[in-house]
Amino acid sequence: MCGFVGFTNKIDNANQVIENMMDTIRHRGPDASGKYVDSDIALGHRRLSIIDVSEQGNQPLYSQDGNLVLVFNGEIYNFKTLRAELEKQGYEFQTQTDSEVLIYSYQAYGTKMLEKLRGMFAFVIWDKKNKILFGARDFFGIKPLYYAKMGDALLFGSEIKAFLKHPAFKKELNTSALEEYLTFQYSAMDETFFKNVYKLQPAHYFIYQNQKLTIQRYWDVNFQADEKPSLEQWVKEISKVFHESVQAHKIADVEVGSFLSSGVDSSYVAAIADVDKTFTVGFGKDEKYNEIGWAKNFSKAIGKKNYSKIIEPEEYWGELKHIQYQMDEPLADPAAIALYFVCGLASEQLKVVLSGEGADEIFGGYNVYSEPNSTAYDKLPRGLKRSVGAVAQKLPAKRGVNFFVRKGKDLEERFIGNAYMFSPEERKNLLKIKTNAPEPTELTAHYYKRVANQDEVTKMQYLDLHMWMAGDILLKADKMSMAHSLELRVPFLDKEVMHLAEKIPTRYRVTRKEITDEHTPYITKYAMRLAAKQDTPQETAKTAAKKKLGFPVPIRVWLKEEKYYHIVKNRFESNASKQFFHTEQLIQLLNDHKNGKADNSRKIWTVFMFLIWYAVYFENESYAFAG
Repeated sequence: MCGFVGFTNKIDNANQVIENMMDTIRHRGPDASGKYVDSDIALGHRRLSIIDVSEQGNQPLYSQDGNLVLVFNGEIYNFKTLRAELEKQGYEFQTQTDSEVLIYSYQAYGTKMLEKLRGMFAFVIWDKKNKILFGARDFFGIKPLYYAKMGDALLFGSEIKAFLKHPAFKKELNTSALEEYLTFQYSAMDETFFKNVYKLQPAHYFIYQNQKLTIQRYWDVNFQADEKPSLEQWVKEISKVFHESVQAHKIADVEVGSFLSSGVDSSYVAAIADVDKTFTVGFGKDEKYNEIGWAKNFSKAIGKKNYSKIIEPEEYWGELKHIQYQMDEPLADPAAIALYFVCGLASEQLKVVLSGEGADEIFGGYNVYSEPNSTAYDKLPRGLKRSVGAVAQKLPAKRGVNFFVRKGKDLEERFIGNAYMFSPEERKNLLKIKTNAPEPTELTAHYYKRVANQDEVTKMQYLDLHMWMAGDILLKADKMSMAHSLELRVPFLDKEVMHLAEKIPTRYRVTRKEITDEHTPYITKYAMRLAAKQDTPQETAKTAAKKKLGFPVPIRVWLKEEKYYHIVKNRFESNASKQFFHTEQLIQLLNDHKNGKADNSRKIWTVFMFLIWYAVYFENESYAFAG
């Protein structure tokens, strides 16, 4: 695991600029650094040594003829197989790293090389002779890759913050990204919160030549249910492919550990990974926010040592600025901060950790996936439901009314992902500024179009795989782990696991309670849970049915306490807040929450995190730990 930066176009002090950019991402690779600079390009790399920890593995790496230059972030899990194939074709390797297979795969197969890879990756290859820059991002977006066109220069790299060190970089806030963020809770657009800075989307590559940038998708999820196998056969296949994936994700020349919560995903990973150490964090003593006791018992049952930490409120709040700095763009997911702390805990012991991200999106694990056709009302004619919904929308919002409003809308109108903070109308009323932000449904429309013929559960999964997972789940996984120089690997997000999961019929992903037996009172991730139950020690097998908590954070409780209420209130009354928002509305949200009139915690947190991020990146507030 590493980080890289680079830029095209000649500047007089290219060597010093690339060094400054590399220093900004030192946390991604404290073990070694390297650079390549010529009259056309500058490349910089920071290395966290995982495979072939000798100096031979340092980057940039070069082809044997010296023409190709590589900088790479990630892991290629099938590199030994690829290396053997390439050696048969006459390619000679100089190192034992997985990185070098990318160079010769590119020589042998061109852009088609991406179809052969299995792993998580972002990389660029510079072809000196033809002056072509080739870059790619992995299938799911586990590893980040940003780019920016500033004047005649193309900047690219693992983190946006490095771009700020380039003399051509112009720092401007993208207010359209802010408006979308208020709905999604993460940066949902291709363009980031910085104007003219973009995310290369998952499963895409770019080619840059003669100052022209071409971007192409090379892979996509393809849900095609196979109705022939029985449930028992699917469970067996899930167990087989996931065992194999976990073993592939353990390839390393250093120790590997595992995160552990009380949910089935991380428990499944930990149970079959055969690592020595697991890591858990929690808050206080309330079991709603603290899974440490459960994790210790589970770890004992599988014969492993659990390391745990209780996060004090002062620690959590004290690290908010540093965390938003590390994130590059604001993220309002409270679990990101908990993830930051568990990554810090693990980094005290080792360099690589396994985690359970992706299982919900791939196997159908979110509760909202059980919503379609869940009531008799769903079977009524669409026109009738829409008419009732239109009437209900004019009534004051409350639980029963909201049901009819929601059921009166088509999926494509109501579901934009797992988070829905402010509606388009609410965000426009809240913002003082005017933006060109599209409606949320405009961002989701082209994903829905690709799966127009699928059932509603599959449509939701497909959307979450492409937006929520990359924009929230994997963003925080990469940035929070790399903040501690820790490599986080996600064996559920494997091309072979996905290839199996996309064939599982919907009824075995999300099923109905009446067709499950009394010992399996769950309806989401059905087949995967059965597989996990088989692979989990009998005394702890109940985890397969346990409701997922993830990293639960008591922000709704804290925001009612005077100390934290006033921290947020002061930020809501700041000059920056007055620049963007109608602050009287923010204070109303905060007061209504404090007084128990409504649970506004997530909306409050969404705005608060943006203001923290803005203070760090645009007002130069210190992001050092304040605890």
